Amino acid sequence: MTRTDKQRQDQTTYVLVHGAWHGSWCWQRVRKSLQDAGHQVFTPTLTGLGERSHLNSPAVNLSTHIADVVNLLRWEDLSDVILCGHSYGGNVISGVADQVPERIRTLVYLDAFVPEDGECVFDLHPPERAQQMRLQAQTAGDGWKVPPIPAGRFNVNPRDAAWVSAQCTSQSIASFEEHIRLNRVLSRTHDATHLLATDWNKSPFQAAHERAKAKGWKARTIACGHEVMLDLPGELTDLLLEFAMSAALSPLAA
Repeated sequence: MTRTDKQRQDQTTYVLVHGAWHGSWCWQRVRKSLQDAGHQVFTPTLTGLGERSHLNSPAVNLSTHIADVVNLLRWEDLSDVILCGHSYGGNVISGVADQVPERIRTLVYLDAFVPEDGECVFDLHPPERAQQMRLQAQTAGDGWKVPPIPAGRFNVNPRDAAWVSAQCTSQSIASFEEHIRLNRVLSRTHDATHLLATDWNKSPFQAAHERAKAKGWKARTIACGHEVMLDLPGELTDLLLEFAMSAALSPLAA
């Protein structure tokens, strides 16, 4: 085996999916760390957000965002992927894994929702928060888009808080209201881990963490705010490398 062949054998492909109101920009530190370690990393920006915010419209929904990632996997011809979704991105990667399970080695839910078939994002929030977001869309979002939550609510580290708030963009309410359709039981077909960030108030993801444990998934915690990739990028990189190694050794990878 040549040195190049060995490097390819050791290389892991990561696809990192951001959460609501964010974009590829939030992954830049973790992306660089994984690339510096010799791995292939894709951080797609979902339609209507970040540098693709000029494409936002009332028609952009969860299916649009699932298609963004499915098409990336298909057109880049990616396989054996470590697919990680942050926050709202948990709904996205669930839909992706349901449509193209053969391309994915393991799923990582990073302080993220874990939806069941027929649920939407608003079903996974406390009712009063869902109602508040709907009101925001009516009063400050032209009736169809939800303004971003200020970074301070997520206990972002002080160095990054103002930057995160400036980078975030409004998101179509349709992406929160569309009910996901899942045909497969993900816990039976993929190695999966839920990683819960424990250092912020009123997190809606504790319930997702308990749901993941009930499914028999791996469950870990990390002591930081919701923006794990910005608060603790080195620690998150190490965990993603660890998850890839453990997935390679699991029976599901055989």
